[in-house]
Amino acid sequence: MSRQLIFAIRRLLLTIPMLIVMSVVVFLILRLVPGDPVRTMLGFRATDANVAELRHQLGLDQPLLTQYVNWILALLQGDLGKDIVSHAPLADLLAQRLPVTLELTALSMLLAVVIGVPLGIRAATGGRWTKRLTEGFVIFGISIPDFWLGIMLVLVFAGTLTILPPSGYVPFAKDPVANLRYMILPVLTLAAGEAAYILRTTRSAITSVLDRPFVTFLRAKGISRNRIVFGHALRNAGPAIVTVIGLQVGVLLGGAIIVETMFALPGIGRLVVTGINQRNYPTVQVGVLAIATIFIVVSLVTDLIVAWLDPRVADGETT
Repeated sequence: MSRQLIFAIRRLLLTIPMLIVMSVVVFLILRLVPGDPVRTMLGFRATDANVAELRHQLGLDQPLLTQYVNWILALLQGDLGKDIVSHAPLADLLAQRLPVTLELTALSMLLAVVIGVPLGIRAATGGRWTKRLTEGFVIFGISIPDFWLGIMLVLVFAGTLTILPPSGYVPFAKDPVANLRYMILPVLTLAAGEAAYILRTTRSAITSVLDRPFVTFLRAKGISRNRIVFGHALRNAGPAIVTVIGLQVGVLLGGAIIVETMFALPGIGRLVVTGINQRNYPTVQVGVLAIATIFIVVSLVTDLIVAWLDPRVADGETT
């Protein structure tokens, strides 16, 4: 059995306790948030008897351990529960909201990579002015909050130029053109900061590789600069770039909560925000669990790709 395969198996097995710990954290944090979800549902005129009856129906009068075990057993059986406000099955809500969040995250990361990697390479190999301009972009992208950038984009493109809609959503299957028009501003809002992080990492990784002795040897052999950069330096810098891309997916998923609310996108992030305002435990639990699970899966895939690009990662894991 190869070392890379052993690394992949161990990494897969490690995902199981990570999911368990994450589910415990999500379950407990929601229970520690101030406020009574039952009284929120029934309103201020609810009697103690009504509150006690509904709490019993929802299982909130049971010990925390019992509530957690029942919740996990239901999840393992594919029962995500029901929204305690609308009484809609959470599986249906998740199926409706998940594609929106995945589309937003995928398009934002794609744009960030398309912008960040080439600019990072250019920053590592270009002249003084190129480095200053890219450094300015990094500072701008890292320091500007998503919500402020989103507001500015709406004011310019939707308010002043009126060329893009300020909010809303149309499914891609229904109208691809309209879908992309509604997604442009949210994607730009999320991608700017991520492109800056990817640019900075790419620049540092490429610069580090270009300072290695083997690059000096390649230059002495007369190999062209582009071939050294794209054929050797970029390949050696690949693990660092892939790692930061995988980590930034988690940042994108967190940012999606704000951006979906700002642009009225019917994704998981907006569902979670609505659930928090309503003290809707089942909805918030399932929403946060879905987001965290996506991030854990992306982290797993990232580690496997890095181990494939750099076999020394697998060697270090198995030794």
